[in-house]
Amino acid sequence: MAALFSKKNQEAFSSPFLKNNPVTVQVLGICSALAVTNKLEPAIVMGLSVTVIVAMANVIISLIRKTIPNRIRIIIQLVVVAALVTMVSEVLKAFAYDVSVQLSVYIGLIITNCILMGRLEAFAMQNGPWASFLDGIGNGLGYALILIIVAFFRELFGSGTLLNYPVMEKLGLYEIGYINNGLMLMAPMAFFLIACIIWVQRAKDKSLQE
Repeated sequence: MAALFSKKNQEAFSSPFLKNNPVTVQVLGICSALAVTNKLEPAIVMGLSVTVIVAMANVIISLIRKTIPNRIRIIIQLVVVAALVTMVSEVLKAFAYDVSVQLSVYIGLIITNCILMGRLEAFAMQNGPWASFLDGIGNGLGYALILIIVAFFRELFGSGTLLNYPVMEKLGLYEIGYINNGLMLMAPMAFFLIACIIWVQRAKDKSLQE
């Protein structure tokens, strides 16, 4: 039991949240972070979808890593990821169709998400299934964390809602002249918010400063 939660495994799980976050430190997965964060609901679903796919793909690649010919390893990784993405996409269409429509092609584009390929190549190919699973969960949740933070501010100040609940209206802010900021719903504002998160993170952690 102690080996399952060794310091190395704990580091694999916790590091992607802040110290080695895939979005703010590794600067991966930026495209989807810009595209699906104008509302909180699709951002949460996208984050959870990536988490499930990274974790499962890491485990599968880790289990078969010693049998994969080096010259075709990227192709095999893509096949595994594509199969998992297809399954997740079909589940979303069956049980969360409206969110699936909002995410549009971005669920399919998880196949080319740099976070996935990066973790498969850098971690799963060199480590066992349990450590790879923790690494996948950690990186997926680290990615989801940034998406949720960005979507929180974009939906709140851009639409006046959170998960479609009219927060600004209930607070009575419209009555005193508050107007939703339409700029928050544009993709460049997501980029700006991510830049602010990176700035705050690096200001607090000197080890991240170059």
